[in-house]
Amino acid sequence: MTQIQFNNALLGLQDKLHYYALSLTADKERANDLLQETFLKALTYREKFTQNTNFKAWIYTIMKNTFINDYRRNVKTKNTFEGTNNDFHLNFSKDKIYPGPDSFYSSKEINKSINALENEYKVPFTMFLEGYKYKEIADQLDLPLGTVKSRIFFTRKKLEKSLNEYAV
Repeated sequence: MTQIQFNNALLGLQDKLHYYALSLTADKERANDLLQETFLKALTYREKFTQNTNFKAWIYTIMKNTFINDYRRNVKTKNTFEGTNNDFHLNFSKDKIYPGPDSFYSSKEINKSINALENEYKVPFTMFLEGYKYKEIADQLDLPLGTVKSRIFFTRKKLEKSLNEYAV
């Protein structure tokens, strides 16, 4: 397929792709962005298209995967930033329950319980709490991945047992 044929086929699907984007996003602006990003990816990866295969399915798959990746990225982003005249201000979720006055005491008790653990449980668990992935912990501590996962699991169970009076 030549560049001109590819571009014509892509433009021929524009209206159908726009409707599909609207069905995914339910927002006209986001649908337009998704359509534009799909076109960009299709043009960028044109050489990846295999001749004598379903062009329409290939484009729709690009759009669906782009939407899914954007959705996952947005879900992982817990905080949003809003532009104002001065700076960016952090918007906190309205439905989140913020810690009460007794939370300092509770966190002290939790930290005390974690520090009381044996090192073989405490180290992987604190690394996990600091944001390390299981694989990163396993590599750094030179342990099998399954061992790291089970130690973190058992640490949670031990903490749950020792801190059951703080359970809500």
